[in-house]
Order: sequence, then C-alpha cells, then structure tokens
Amino acid sequence: MLFLSMIKKRLLSRRHFFKTWRAVATSAALPLETPYATVSSTPTHHNSFTLSLTLTEQLINRGLLSSAQKLIQRIISQSSSVSDAISAVNFVTSRGLDLDLSSYAALFKKLVQSGHPKLAYSLYSDNIIGRGIDPDPSIVNSLVVCLCKLGKLEEAVVLFDRLKNDSCEKPAFSAIVRQLFVQERFLDAFHYFVRMNNISVNLGCWYYNVLVEGLCHKGYLQEAIQMFDLMRERIGLLPTLHSYKSLFYGLCKQGWVLEAESLFGEIESQCFFVDRKMYTSLINVYCKDKKMKMAMRVYLRMLKKGCKPDCYTYNTLIHGFAKMGLFDQSWVIYNQMIDQGMQPGVVTYHVMMSNYCWKGKVDCASMLLRNMVSNNLVPNVHCYTVLITSFYKKNRLMEADELYKSMLTGGLVPDHILFFKLMKMYPKGHELHAALIIMNAIALNGCGFDPLSLPVSATEDLQQKIELLIGEIAKSNLSLAKVAFTILISALCEAGKLDIALHFMDKMVNLGCRPLLFTYNSLVKCLSQEGCFEDAKSLLDLMQDQGIFPDQATYLIIINEHCKRGDLASAFDILDQMVDRGMKPGVAIYDCIIGSLCREKRMFEAENMFIRMLESGVDPDEIVYMTMINGYSKNGRAVEAHQLFEKMIEDSIRPTSYSYTALIGGLMKKNMTDKGCMYLDRMLGDGLVPNVVLYTSLINNFLRKGEFEFAFRLVDLMDRNQIELDLITYIALVSGACRILTSRKRWCSTKRGSERAREMLFQLLRRRCLILRERNLRVSDGSPEAVKCFALKLMQKVKETRFMPNLYLYNGIISGFREADRMQDAIDHFELMQKDGVCPNQVTFTILMGGHIKAGEIDHAIGLFNKMNADYCCPDRVVYNVLVKGLCQAGRLLEALSLLHTMHKRGFIPSKATYDNLLAHFCACYLCIPAFKIFEEMLSHNIEPRQYCHNWLLCILCEQKKLREAYIVFDTMIQRGKSPFLSTKRLLLETFSKQGDHDFSFITQDDACNRYSR
Repeated sequence: MLFLSMIKKRLLSRRHFFKTWRAVATSAALPLETPYATVSSTPTHHNSFTLSLTLTEQLINRGLLSSAQKLIQRIISQSSSVSDAISAVNFVTSRGLDLDLSSYAALFKKLVQSGHPKLAYSLYSDNIIGRGIDPDPSIVNSLVVCLCKLGKLEEAVVLFDRLKNDSCEKPAFSAIVRQLFVQERFLDAFHYFVRMNNISVNLGCWYYNVLVEGLCHKGYLQEAIQMFDLMRERIGLLPTLHSYKSLFYGLCKQGWVLEAESLFGEIESQCFFVDRKMYTSLINVYCKDKKMKMAMRVYLRMLKKGCKPDCYTYNTLIHGFAKMGLFDQSWVIYNQMIDQGMQPGVVTYHVMMSNYCWKGKVDCASMLLRNMVSNNLVPNVHCYTVLITSFYKKNRLMEADELYKSMLTGGLVPDHILFFKLMKMYPKGHELHAALIIMNAIALNGCGFDPLSLPVSATEDLQQKIELLIGEIAKSNLSLAKVAFTILISALCEAGKLDIALHFMDKMVNLGCRPLLFTYNSLVKCLSQEGCFEDAKSLLDLMQDQGIFPDQATYLIIINEHCKRGDLASAFDILDQMVDRGMKPGVAIYDCIIGSLCREKRMFEAENMFIRMLESGVDPDEIVYMTMINGYSKNGRAVEAHQLFEKMIEDSIRPTSYSYTALIGGLMKKNMTDKGCMYLDRMLGDGLVPNVVLYTSLINNFLRKGEFEFAFRLVDLMDRNQIELDLITYIALVSGACRILTSRKRWCSTKRGSERAREMLFQLLRRRCLILRERNLRVSDGSPEAVKCFALKLMQKVKETRFMPNLYLYNGIISGFREADRMQDAIDHFELMQKDGVCPNQVTFTILMGGHIKAGEIDHAIGLFNKMNADYCCPDRVVYNVLVKGLCQAGRLLEALSLLHTMHKRGFIPSKATYDNLLAHFCACYLCIPAFKIFEEMLSHNIEPRQYCHNWLLCILCEQKKLREAYIVFDTMIQRGKSPFLSTKRLLLETFSKQGDHDFSFITQDDACNRYSR
C-alpha cells in the first residue's frame, strides 16, 4: 500500500577545530530546544581564561599531565561560551595532550546545553566511537540528551539502556521520556519511570500528569493506576484535578465502574469540584452495565450537590431505561427533563426510537418520528436509519422505501451507517449496487449535482461508474468524499474484493482523507475472513500509527473469525491481549467465544469462560444467557439449562420468546415434554406469543426424533395461526425430508405417555388458533415408498416458495436427492443453483463429494475438490476430512497423506475421526512407519487414538520388529491409563524377549501382574 512519505535532506557542514580532528558531516535536523545564547567574554573573564591556559601549559611542561587534564576539564565546564571551550581544547591538543574521558564528557555536555547537539554528535562519532573508545556514563548521559534533541530516539534508547541504574542521570531520563511522550509511546515511558523510581530518580509533577493521561488514552489502565499511586504514595506529589479527571474518564471508558466510583469519592474528598460531565460519565457506565438503580443514585447525588443535569445526562438515563425495555421509566425521565425547562432534541428522540425498534415496537418508533416533525424538529439520518432497518427486518418493504424517499426529499445525506444497515438487507453479491444507490444520494443531496448527468459510457461496468462518481464527489466536497470512500471500501470488503478495496483505500489517503475506524474494521474483517490474520495485525499496527485505535468491534471481528475457523486458542490469545492492554472485553466478545465452545461441545470450558466474564465485572445480557442455555440444551444438559434460565430471571433480566424457545427446545430434546409445557404455559402467561422461532425449534426437534407425523401437525398449526414460515423453517423442513429419506423407520406413532405430553403441547399452542383449516401436509400411508414420495414432494413444494433461490435450501434439496440415491438429480440442482446466480459453498461441495464417495466415485469427488479451488471457494476443514476419508476408502493412502499435509499448511487440524480412519487404513495395509507418524501427530494435537487402533499398531510394530516405536506406543498407553489387550501384551513380551531386551520384558510383565491382580 502506498502512503505519502516525507524525505528529509541531510545538510553537510564542516569545521576545523584542531589538528587531530578531521572535517565531519552533521545532520541538519532541527534541535528540540532553543540554543542557549553565546555569552561574550568580558576583559576580566578573558584574563582569567588566559591565566588558566597558562597554568595548564606550565603543568604540561612539568610533565604533570594528569593535573593538566583535570584543569582543562574544569576550564571546559566553567567556560562561558562554546568558543572558549573549543579554544581550550585546541590549546591543549596543539601541545600534544589528548583529552581524557572526563574532558570529553564536559565538552559534550557544554555543546548540548549550548544548543549544538549536531556538533556534539559528530565529535562523539569521530573521537569516541571512531577511535574505539568505550564511553563512560557521563558521556553516555550527555549523548542521550544530544540524540533526543536530534530526534534520534531509538539510538538514545539503546545508549540509555546500556547504563547501569546507578549511572543514569535525571537530564538523560527527562530527555528520553519527553521524546517518548512526543511519539505517544506511553507504555515504554511507564517502564522507564518504574526503573528510575527504583533508584530514587524522579521527575516533576508535569511528567506524571502527562504519563497518566497518555496511559489512560491508550487504554493501559493498570499502568495508569500504578503510576497514579506511585506519584502519591512514594514520591509525595499531589495529583492535580486534571490527573484525577484523566484517570476517571479512562476508567469510565473501559467500564471499570467500581474503580471509577472509588476515585470519584476520592476526588470529592480532596475538595475538588466534580462537574456535570463527570457525573454523567459515571451514570453512563452504570447505564451500559444495566445497573439503573446505581445510575439513579448518582443522578440523585448530582442533584443534591447542586450540579444541574444537562440534556446529555437525561438522554443517558432515558437510553439506559429504554435499553432494558423499561419505557415507563424512560418517559418519567423525559418528563423531568421538560420540567427542568429543557426541550427534548433530536438525540432524545433517536434514543427512544432506537430502543423501541430494538424491542420490536417499530410502530411506537414511527409515531415518535411523526411527533418530532409535528414539534418542528428535523429528524437526522440516524433517526431514519434505525426505522428503515426495522421496517426491512419486519418485511414491511413498502414503508421502508417510502421512509427512505422521505429522507432524501428532506435533503438529508445518507452516511456509512445507513449503508451498512441497508447492505445487510440486500442479497449477497449486490453490495456495489447498494453502494451506488447511496452514493447517488450523496452526490444529489450533499454535493448538489445530478449523478445521471455524468458522461458514463454504456460499456463501463458498475465499478467504473462508481469510480467516476466518487471522483466527482471528491472534487466537490472532500468531507463527503470520505463518506463515499468509506461506503465503497465497506461494499468491496463485503463482496470479498480485497485488492480493489485496498486500491481505493490508497486513493482515499492520497486525497488527504483520513480513514475512519469503521473503514479499518471493514478491511480487518475481510482479511480475517480470508485467513490473513498476520496481514490484519499489520493493518492494526498501521492504523495505530495513524492515531486510530482498535475498539471492541475490531477485536470482536478478529475473535469471531478465529472462532468460525475453530481456532479457539487464537481467540483466547486475542482476549488476553485485550486484558493486557487494559481493555475490558465486552459481553459480545465473551458471547462469541462461549458460543464456539458450546458448538464444539466443550461445555466445561464454556462454563469457565462464563465465570471469567462475571469475575471480570461484565454483566451478562439475555443473549449470552441464551447462548449458554442453548449450549446446555444442545448438549443434552436440560437441567442446567433450566437452572440458568431461573438464574437469569433472578438477575432481573426479563426473558423474551427467544430465551423461552432455547429452554423449551432443550427440554423437548431430552423428552422432558411436561417441563417444556410448563415453561410454554409461563411464556404465554408473560404475554409472549409463540412465534416462528419457537415453532421452527419444535418442528425441527420432532423431525430429528423421527416423529414426522407430529412435526407436520405443528406445521399445519402454524398455518392455521397465520404464522408465516420463514427461511429457517423451510430449511428445517428440507432437512426433515432428508431424514425421512434416510430413516429406516416406518411412519408410526410413539408411546402413549409421549403421546399425552405431545397433545398437551399441541393444545397449549392451539390456544390462539384463528382458523380451522384442513391439513395440507400429510402422507397417505406409512409405507417406505409413500414416505419417500412425500419427502420428494415436500422438497418440490419448498422450491416453489418465495425464498428460492437460496443457498441453504438448495443445499438441503441436493442433500435430499443424495440420500435418495438420486445423484444425477443432485448434480442437476447443483448446476441449476449456479444458473440462478447462487454460488455453491463448502457445504454444497461436501454434500456432493460425500455422495460420490458413497457411490465409489472417488475421482468425481476429487474433481469437485479441484473445482472448488478453481472457483475461489476455499475448502474448509470438513471438506478436507471428507475427502481424506474417501481416499482412504478407495485405498489411495499416499494421496490421503498428501492431502493431510495440505490441511496443515492451510491451518486446519484434522478431526479425530479422520485421524482414526487414516491410522486404521495404514495399519490394515501393514504400513507401520506412516501409521506410527500419524499416531505421533495425533498425540501432538492431544487427540487420543481409539484403543483398538492402539493395539493394532502395537501388534504391527512388534511383528515388523520396530521395537523403539513399539515401546513409545506402549508407554503412551500406560501413561494415559490404558492397558493393551492381553493378546497384544503377550506378543509384546515375546518380541522383546526374542530381541534379548529382558529388562523391558520384566517391566512389562510386572505391569501386567500389577494390572491383572487388581
């Protein structure tokens, strides 16, 4: 990436000082401080100076060189000007006396203090370094100051670090710290402060204030607190109000509310005035943590102290209550605001509208928008953004479009946030079309020109049109060009066009537009999605060099991508890095990691992560509770799910239908239908209506159990309750159709107890049944042929829905045909989906490859694998595992091994099943060395081979006289608490005995006796 760089010219200056010195080249970098004025010599001074030189000459002539050097050092130190110091040096060197290190130290110090650091550095290079002299600490201290004045911080740091602690001088320390401050390297400065404090070298109050503020700004709160305490307790400096505020705002920003509250009290106890901004900041932290009682306590304390709240204070409280769904309390604060003579502004309305939309009350939000207009308040683009997005989510497309047109008619300019929200509503692959629509509006409303009037050729593609448009916007308004570039780069990243996105990022910077954090986050996400985590890290370093620092969203993006790839170790590393930087990971980050652990069935670790979140002071929200409840439910731990649900209610989090759905689904999965019905009854009592999510969960659950008849009764009940099936429901139905095709059971009823519980569930759901209608999903009889016919008809019905073409539905249909052994139909639909503009993903290829492998057509599976790579669809871990298994089944073990190495290069770890499969096939072919290497690789990834494979490998190694390897396998089994089969042990004893290794035979026999005597 190209960025503008400044090239500094070196200026050369030459001076001849004395015979032994040569001309030197010096850098023309400006000194950091104004040089001291040269003092002109008075007659008295001149006589004294001449007398000193005469005395020096006498000492030289008498051979008292040591005394002469001490005198010349004193002359240089006490000389009133640089010219006098240089004259003194010339005088002694012309008489054959070399300067000692103390004299050099005095000279360098004089030059640096007098504003001649370039000259000092040149003399040091030629007469100390050039002559191989090891400088003493005095010289090093002076040169550290010199280098700092020249802007050579890295060289200064290297020299300073060479000094022993007791040799460091305060001027050098001060110079280093000032330069670190200039470069905003506050953490490095902190480490120097700690080091110097240990030897009782301390700087003034200004340095501590700057350091505390800088550490807080960079998010290094632990270090800031340590420095704050150091300043007060060990040095005895009283913090200023500015220092208190810097630390307080830093604590608030990172959500360290307990520490912020404690510091708040200390500020009051020091009789400093606590202003409105500080009160509001503390209220804001409590509101973010959903601790509204504490927020109100601070608010009342604020009123008691006579500090008058402003609009921002009221808006913060309104937002806090509304975010929790407590709209009545929000309106109370709203009325208090009006009573105080403050008229609610656009921000107040936006806060209320956002929370109404978030709670699904889009009509209430729409009413607020109308109230704004009637009160002569002009809604901003953010008000429209939240409403337009909500209408789209509710599938009220006409209203969303009308609102967007109304916004443009009002002359508002769309921003990157509106684009980001709208882009999510567009089909995949239409990101640039969405960008063009928004950029046209920017040109029309923001720049005042009609984009349709631009000279666009009919042959130009969409990207060229956008490039022409963005060029015109840049000519008209650089600020809006920044918005346009942000939108375009985000669209390109979403479309996976990273190289083009980087090209436009370069153009943006060259135009003088500073990219937003949002722009960097888009690029970081794109890089992370492609697995380029090192490049993403480099981009983070670059953005921090530009003074833009990663936020919670940045880290969430990276952690989420690591979790998607199953690389939880890297996700944990990023989490630890955040903590080390003093950042407090938010609940969304913990939720992401907990969700991944649950999906991998690592519930113990998920519980520990949940506990870590609580211990770090992060309050769980309903989403993370729901993630844990889902995890428990899907892992068959319905009792724990039920207990956590009750704990969530104890924590004053009101469950939504989604939380109930997660719990009820888990209870049904464990056949705890009675308990599920109890919670369904509670849900209905809470005024929550069963929605498509609950129905889909129940339908999917019964389809998975093979209770197809009841599942389709629920589908019919949905229709009668006028609940429209959504995409997920249809995906569940297609998956159910596949299960019907693979099921060996007849379509039959279940036990009487289960039937009673199911009827109870059905009657609860039927309470609000609106229409009595004939069932439209049923099978004529339970024969396999009729069931198969029904499943295929169901898939055909799904193809006629408004959700087609859709990737997931196509994948389900293709999977269904594969299970029905109709591979040609599956291939036909694979081709049809591409004609419909739907790009196959890894799942599509995995389904088809699995079908070919099942049919013994391994070459066709390899062909699909190669097509994936050619079509830029990167194979994932599952694809590799499937193909390795297929190659093993086909007896092509060397190709399977080669593919395994490719997996490692791509950063994927094979599954346990894949390793066991490979190990078993190598053992079956008596290829003991490759089998042993697979065994070692499994252990390196902490994957335990099956005991059967353990014994099989041990037998083959014994038969082929691979004693060292056999010993390793045996020893591994013993260490892991597994004993070989008796027959294997006998073979092992015989083999080692024949080879004369009686010592090992004794150990083995002893182990056998110990084990079988128990």
